[in-house]
Amino acid sequence: MTTPATAGQVYDTIIIGGGAAGLSAAIYAGRYLMKTLVVEGHEPGGETAVAWIIENYPGVPKVDGFDLIQIMRGQAKEVGSAFAPEAAKGVTVQNHCFTVIGESGPEYYGKTLIFAHGSRRRRLGLPREKELLGRGVSYCVTCDAPLYKNKTIAIVGGGDASVKGAILAAQYAAKVYLIVREAKLNAEPANYEVFKQKQNIEVLYETEVTEIVGETALAGVVLSRSYQDNSRLNLGGLFIEIGAEPNTALPQSLGVAVDAQGFVVVDPMMKTNIDGVYAAGDITNATGSFKQDIVAASQGAIAATSAYRDLGIHGGQACAVHARAPLHAKQ
Repeated sequence: MTTPATAGQVYDTIIIGGGAAGLSAAIYAGRYLMKTLVVEGHEPGGETAVAWIIENYPGVPKVDGFDLIQIMRGQAKEVGSAFAPEAAKGVTVQNHCFTVIGESGPEYYGKTLIFAHGSRRRRLGLPREKELLGRGVSYCVTCDAPLYKNKTIAIVGGGDASVKGAILAAQYAAKVYLIVREAKLNAEPANYEVFKQKQNIEVLYETEVTEIVGETALAGVVLSRSYQDNSRLNLGGLFIEIGAEPNTALPQSLGVAVDAQGFVVVDPMMKTNIDGVYAAGDITNATGSFKQDIVAASQGAIAATSAYRDLGIHGGQACAVHARAPLHAKQ
């Protein structure tokens, strides 16, 4: 059963974010018979949708991240959750009634609110990085690796995402350099074992990219230490996999507390310091640096349960007072 999003209506809960955490919350909220809206954002599915092959999600031996998200989305729709295919640009609260303003202008009203819109990829912060995005520079190996068939590319980063990205990229590129700032990799053992078998991957340890070279397209990078007596490395593609930062601008606009790293502070039931506001997934500090789909989905389920209990306490009657019909109703 698919329910369209409707501006001016009052929802029992509004979930901002359409990744594993947001969709899990939508599934649980729907099963609680809560009137639920998911404001999906610019990249529905979040990091999970571009995670390539996922092999550690319980009950699913092997699945493409995009396919897993589609299954979750279908479940959420089946229990009646509505979807707004846009980002939220603003959030306000009055008397326990939350107003979420969509990027295209509509206003949605919620008795409770769940932030689940994850994180954004970190940048190197170097000149030419922004200008060459899509012209040789990318932040998504899963999305763009097939475009670099038989080319020489580099991936910046030493974590598990970088290692998985290198494994995928090695299927297409002629040569893959993994540029690692530290003296060792930090990857899951199972992924590292596969990584070691790839003959066309070379790791440059204790090395950083200090300059991105190219005018209209990427030509290469300058390294912090020489490689084969040359500090410049000619490349056809550069992938940046150095982690992510939580998207906390909206929560903070409501006064939601964040920790020193910028993650939303939640209690064991995903409650924030603002009454009626919950958070789930990569945006929270709930599990430290351990960010996984199973964790995000679990937190989404908990957040929805907390929102359901909140309805029993507050009832959300104030929301009906503030709700109003769209100014320009479609004929």
